[in-house]
Amino acid sequence: MNPTSSLPPDLETTQVLGACPHDCPDTCSLLTTVKGGIAIKVQGNPKHPHTGGALCTKVSRYPERTYHPERILHPLRRVGPKGAGRFERVSWDAALTDIAARLGAIAAAPDGAQAILPYSYAGTMGLVQGDSMSARFFHRLGASLLDRTICSAAGGEALTQTLGAKVGMRLEFFAQSRLILIWGSNSIASNLHFWRYAQKAKNQGAKLICIDPRRSETADKCHEHIALLPGTDGALALALMHELIRNDWLDHDYLAQHTLGWDLLRSRALQWPPERAALVCGISPEQIRSLARDYGDCAASRAPAAIRMNYGMQRVHGGGNAVRLIACLPALIGAWRHPAGGVLLSSSGNFPVRRAALERPDLLALRTRRTINMATIGDDLLRAGSAAFGPAIQALVVYNSNPVAIAPDSAKVVRGFAREDLFTVVLEHFQTDTADYADYILPATTQLEHWDVHMSYGHTDVLLNRPAIAPLGEAKPNSQIFRELASHMGFDEPCFGDDDLALCRTAYGDAVDFDELLGNGFATLASAQAPFAAGNFPTPSGKCEFFSARLATAGLDGLPDHVPNHEAFGASMDYPLAMISPPARNFLNSTFVNVKSLRDLEGEPLLEMHAADAAARGLQNGDTVRVFNQRGVYRCKLRVSNRARPGVVNGLGVWWRKLGLDGTNVNQLTSQALTDIGRAPTFYDCLVQVAAET
Repeated sequence: MNPTSSLPPDLETTQVLGACPHDCPDTCSLLTTVKGGIAIKVQGNPKHPHTGGALCTKVSRYPERTYHPERILHPLRRVGPKGAGRFERVSWDAALTDIAARLGAIAAAPDGAQAILPYSYAGTMGLVQGDSMSARFFHRLGASLLDRTICSAAGGEALTQTLGAKVGMRLEFFAQSRLILIWGSNSIASNLHFWRYAQKAKNQGAKLICIDPRRSETADKCHEHIALLPGTDGALALALMHELIRNDWLDHDYLAQHTLGWDLLRSRALQWPPERAALVCGISPEQIRSLARDYGDCAASRAPAAIRMNYGMQRVHGGGNAVRLIACLPALIGAWRHPAGGVLLSSSGNFPVRRAALERPDLLALRTRRTINMATIGDDLLRAGSAAFGPAIQALVVYNSNPVAIAPDSAKVVRGFAREDLFTVVLEHFQTDTADYADYILPATTQLEHWDVHMSYGHTDVLLNRPAIAPLGEAKPNSQIFRELASHMGFDEPCFGDDDLALCRTAYGDAVDFDELLGNGFATLASAQAPFAAGNFPTPSGKCEFFSARLATAGLDGLPDHVPNHEAFGASMDYPLAMISPPARNFLNSTFVNVKSLRDLEGEPLLEMHAADAAARGLQNGDTVRVFNQRGVYRCKLRVSNRARPGVVNGLGVWWRKLGLDGTNVNQLTSQALTDIGRAPTFYDCLVQVAAET
């Protein structure tokens, strides 16, 4: 499907303002060039300061994805066995009538509505096509609630317990920092527009240090790379505190006025000299002392020091505690006094989204619903009904997600989706691994074809997305699909009549000038340049809470600590290698995997391994290898590379299973175990062995 190839040259072109919908902190403002009703180019909006006219390689290929020849453009009904991917075309009315009848029959049983589960995440980050009309539908139905933890819940909970919300530095001030710690983030691949600010700071003399088990593209461009073992970030943070205390690189006034629990944290940190942390982290004590000296020098010289975390480092058992410890560091040296000092993991807590108005939880009408964690869907689909669990899951409605590819312990996920008694509806653009197991596939619009409004977790601008082209084929926005499904179910509440533009206006109400959004495509939220220079954290105490009374009341340690991995390095003779599974540079989770030009850039599913580990196993670059543990086996090609440190292998993901060598991907090996706080998955807390293919 290449509609641009036959366009007459004299057709008028227009440019339409939009927003990137994908799960990335940058949330770029887009300009789509349309000619004769066809989108011929997507580029960054040069008038949006954070986008600056630049896009990542992935999103710049958006027309290729929109007009992909395998795009699903009509409702489909399964005609073969589950997983075979055989479907026939049906009408919208036939599909929605049957879906409504089958969901209605399940819901009619006592407590039956809770046997229906929505499953969604961030296939779009839009507030309208994400969870607005869909949430209204499931609340009215009385379905089970989904605990959406798959990506950021541990880190988000950690920020909330420490800083009071998912807040931090303003992105643009990183350009003025003198020291930037890029901690658990491959910014060049997954946070490109932050990297532009970091590069500006570097050109002005700032020092950049990357802390990451993998020698990423970002690590290549930093002054220093600290390749610690996965899941040991908390130990490193405690050792930094130890050195800051021992050398008195502290802002005592800030600690006294604007923190809570300093004496307790000080005592814990003094138990972590560099020698102890070095053994845990797999690095040298001198690396820790040098890092502490760089950070402490900023305190002594009053130079702004900044930390940019990303979510990779919280995907381990102790991920929440590690984020808490790192989020404490700026308060020790008074870094928050400067606009260019502090920490940023997520800015999403700044956005005054009117979620209740969008999602209408009042439609539950006082019914109590159970909550099912999306990270444990493999186990939960295989559970029988019980008093503790509630009814067995009988129906799934999947949208904005591809759980068969992205959920952990995927052998169990596949078994669950393969149940012949499970009724599954999937809203999708393509026939993904999950769609192969659907009873119905409903064609959804892409970002170029619908209205939406966005927040960001990397900056503080609200963005509006206008439809640039008419929906292709019979595709419909998620919001419209749920409106029509509500009608077929007989739900007649007026809220199901709200159109998408009305929902866009509802999202922020009077907090954002909607005319500004319509005119510019973005609006900047008002916020202080140095939000915590004088404390005023959005915590119960108004201080940076080293000690969280809320966690202590819940029976957890109120003071952050290093929490070892579920599968700690060196703990298993059978599986001696730690494995992390960072995203391949040209994919975004499982999105874009089927875009040929991007897949050609990636080549094939790969495992990166250090030369010493390869030699010890008689392996060579380019070999097909078996990566395995107690959960399964994954076959892929080996890349012997200095991007992997000794003892750690990098399984780049997330490939669609059907494009793998044996119909699996790296999540065949990952675990359903959860994090210390936040109930999040532990993708990077995984031990494996690697052997030559037999």
